[in-house]
Amino acid sequence: MRRPDVSPAARPHPSRRALLLMGLASAATLGCAGPSLAVGRSVDVDVIDRDTGQVLEVHAHRGRHYIAGRPGARYAIRITNRSAERVLAVTAVDGINIVSGQTAAWSQTGYVFEPWQSYELTGWRKSDQQVAAFEFTSLPASYAARTGRPLDVGVIGVAVFRERPRPVLPAPPVSAYGSSDQAAESRASDASTASAAPAPGDSSARATTQRQEAARKRLGTGHGERETSYVSHTHFERASTRPDEIVSLQYDRFENLVAAGVIAGDRVGRLPRPFPRSRDTAGYVPDPPTY
Repeated sequence: MRRPDVSPAARPHPSRRALLLMGLASAATLGCAGPSLAVGRSVDVDVIDRDTGQVLEVHAHRGRHYIAGRPGARYAIRITNRSAERVLAVTAVDGINIVSGQTAAWSQTGYVFEPWQSYELTGWRKSDQQVAAFEFTSLPASYAARTGRPLDVGVIGVAVFRERPRPVLPAPPVSAYGSSDQAAESRASDASTASAAPAPGDSSARATTQRQEAARKRLGTGHGERETSYVSHTHFERASTRPDEIVSLQYDRFENLVAAGVIAGDRVGRLPRPFPRSRDTAGYVPDPPTY
């Protein structure tokens, strides 16, 4: 008989949970008005610019969802469980699991959300007490690129699993960073990452310069400063080996999304003018261009 898929996971520390939920509940209520800000069915996923407090608008384009990040800004991924049962959210940024640092796969560890719980994930988990802050940065400076995995930079993913109903039994001690099976999977992921490394490009200096310039203009997620963030450990048995829902958010610089047609070009960052066809100052006939 096949052994059930048992996945270790992390959740907000019990001593902090009530305080966090009180603060986040009002923020979630404020985010409901205006443009589309969250994506998902069983959970709501939205992204918050932590420096301004703004919930980033979601732009739908050709079946995908996009947000515009601000270079240098710290951000948080807010997940809200919309169901009356616990769910596991395996979360990845730029194709990397934000808890374990593995090249992301559905079967890996994640965060368990209690019924109706809302929580802001603010960084790459470093221990039970700390994370390294998420911050928008250039692609070459992103954590994925710095660890040799630049191919999936520019996407936030959340795989949602329902819990299998079962009698309450003492859970065996587990690690938030995976079992021996997950360690083997991590080694396999690392091997596949190495084999999937990009092939050498065009040897011409011009082509190399163009690629480097394009990479600098794309947005990625950096490995920011350490911050306090507490988690405890829990036991979670998935109802299925496949996620019940996958939420995906693409992100890039505002100007890049405008260039790609995701955001209308007339929204490029300038303030609206009350008299757009009038000059700011009075003037006379200008001189012709010089030769």
